[in-house]
Amino acid sequence: MAGYSETEILNQPHSIIRHPDMPRCVFKLLWDTIAAGKEIFAYVKNRAKNGDHYWVLAHVTPTFDKAGTIISYHSNRRSPRREAVEKAEGLYRQLLAIEQSNPDRKAGMDASFQAVLATLQNAGVPYDEFVFTL
Repeated sequence: MAGYSETEILNQPHSIIRHPDMPRCVFKLLWDTIAAGKEIFAYVKNRAKNGDHYWVLAHVTPTFDKAGTIISYHSNRRSPRREAVEKAEGLYRQLLAIEQSNPDRKAGMDASFQAVLATLQNAGVPYDEFVFTL
């Protein structure tokens, strides 16, 4: 999908295909969730090598060893519903605007992360349920 060869992308960080329209707070939520040993679903806008973009519904899970220690992560990606992408785009535009309104990148991400938490609290649902309502 991204247009990279296997050798170009293998063992590279996800940031190689991170689209600049993606709010950083979404990745913070993702990493915080899987680092806590939980799975997460998230709509992600990726950037292809040629500059195009594509959306996925990512399902990310930690992999554990026999002692229960996280040893890696696994992500399956699915084609998202168009209506869900439209809703995610609107939310992500708002979050990105919050991030970009602060000259300090970390403070901007923290502010947008708090906006995500407030959105979830107002909706009265945990993140996974919220994602599936999009």
